[in-house]
Formats: sequence, structure tokens, C-alpha cells
Amino acid sequence: MSEVVVLRLGHRPGRDTRISTHAGLVARAFGADGIIFVNYEVEGIKESLEDVCERWGNSFFVKGGESLRDVIEDWKSSGGVVVHLTMYGLPVQREISKFRGKDMMIIIGAGKVSGEIYEISDFNVAVGNQPHSEISALAVFLDRLFEGKELDREFSGARRKIIPSESGKRVKEIEE
Repeated sequence: MSEVVVLRLGHRPGRDTRISTHAGLVARAFGADGIIFVNYEVEGIKESLEDVCERWGNSFFVKGGESLRDVIEDWKSSGGVVVHLTMYGLPVQREISKFRGKDMMIIIGAGKVSGEIYEISDFNVAVGNQPHSEISALAVFLDRLFEGKELDREFSGARRKIIPSESGKRVKEIEE
């Protein structure tokens, strides 16, 4: 099984904590193995996401304060590909077969992304060519990548599990 990691660029302290947390939640729920935040320590975000993993399962990792160049160079040197999600890229529906099944780092930004990212990435891919949220692009991209199978995934180590219901909320507590 290939490894899929999200690299979050441009976290703006005081403004993006909720958005960055949601990027991590989407990455986890839609099949990524972890999220890395560059140039920013993310203790509060890390704690929130680890708490979700503890209650709802999964071994999703969260790292912060990493160097952009070091992370990408390490990833590429181990044979992984780098996919930058940008509305300026080539259509996901045409490009995804080129990297499906490979170890993949998916770059999502906040605000303006430097031109360096377009150059350093192996693929610049668009989920539509209109302005939209990096979180929505990540969700659509991961769903396309995993062909919807991530929605049926069971999360190991869960203490809680949602029981699908036509109305209301049903949650099963799982004993150790």
C-alpha cells in the first residue's frame, strides 16, 4: 500500500488554526496517512487531531515546524512523487492515473503559493479551474485517488464508531 501525506503550506497563526485543523481532519478521514505543516509549530492542532485519532481510530500522524525544502527533498529521494493541488494545474481526471499507487506528498496552500512550488512539484493538478478551498480540493482529490474506497474504511483502534442512521445520531462506544 502506498503512503499518502499532505503537506500544508502557509499556515497563518491566529487566522488559520481552524482551517488547518480541518485540512488534517479531511486528510485523515479521506485516507491520507498524515499531515505535515512547514515552518510552523502546530501543538494545538496536533493535540486536536491526535484526540480525534484516539477517539475515532487511526494512526494518522501530525508534524509541524518542518523545513519545506528538507521535507520535499527527503520525500523525493525516497522515491515519492509530489503533487501540488492548484486551480492552475492540469485536470485531476486526466492526470490521476500517472501517480495513483505511488507514495505521494500532496501539497495544499493557504493564500498565494510561491512559484517555487510549481517548479519543485512533479505534478500540478487542478480540481476544477475556479477559485475554491484547498480543503474541498483535498477531499475531492483523495476521493478520486482512492476511487471512493476510503469511505468504507474501518479505523483501527477506535473507541467510538458511528452507526449510520436515517435520522438522529447513533454512536457505539467500543470497549478495549
